[in-house]
Amino acid sequence: MTTTETKPQRPILRRLPGARLLTDGHALYWWLEIGMVLAYYGVYSVIRNMNSGSLAAPPPHAIDHARQVIELEQRFGLFQEHRLQDMAEHFTPLIVAANYFYGSFHFVVTIGVGIFLFRKWTNDYPRYRNALAIATALALIGFTLYPLVPPRLLWMYGADHYGFHDTLQTYPTFWSFNSGGMKEISNQFAAMPSVHCAWATWCAVALYSRVKHRWAKVLAVLYPITTLYVIIITANHYWIDAIGGLLILALGFLFSGWFTRAGRKRGSKEPEPALT
Repeated sequence: MTTTETKPQRPILRRLPGARLLTDGHALYWWLEIGMVLAYYGVYSVIRNMNSGSLAAPPPHAIDHARQVIELEQRFGLFQEHRLQDMAEHFTPLIVAANYFYGSFHFVVTIGVGIFLFRKWTNDYPRYRNALAIATALALIGFTLYPLVPPRLLWMYGADHYGFHDTLQTYPTFWSFNSGGMKEISNQFAAMPSVHCAWATWCAVALYSRVKHRWAKVLAVLYPITTLYVIIITANHYWIDAIGGLLILALGFLFSGWFTRAGRKRGSKEPEPALT
């Protein structure tokens, strides 16, 4: 009796259109990734806004938390956000540009970097996707346990002596947290930690070692720095919020390294061609 050697069968999913095969045998699909991202962000938005309260009735302790943050920053000489905003307001185009930057780059650049990783560095993509997802989930814990009045809203609760302005209200911009449906779907007290800083730093880390030109590396480094400046001069965050954003991102990379199995070992730099 003779036996014939059979080759191991690949999972059927690898035969579907749009697959990118990783060096360890896993397959990724752009359409599945989009679906997962949309579903994840939908759940994230629902949870983020569950305890959002309203401007007239903010979540419990949100004002007290703002005082705690300010007192802590004052103790270490960090409470300079109002001075930076005051200097920026002398040049109106800067503030208007910062408003648009805050409302758009956060999503556009992050999505662009995700696509770049998926197409050009497919083996690295699962680890980075998981790191960003974990960091964003950790942010929900911060929003829930530590609701925080951002600097731009302090005036509404008798703390206008700090001198902050809501730049989205003061300067001409197409959108505002307090206009239309935005105030219904956005948790304006989800400030600690800063997801803007976490996502921007994630983009820089993903790009810096993977782009070839020096100018591209410079732009990668400048992006989170610019984001930090923008969230300060628009009075959307305190310095400590940014530190919180860096912390959740570090934890995201740490935890993702523990369980991410799809992809290559660190150090391999050859992108894989798309399967058809």
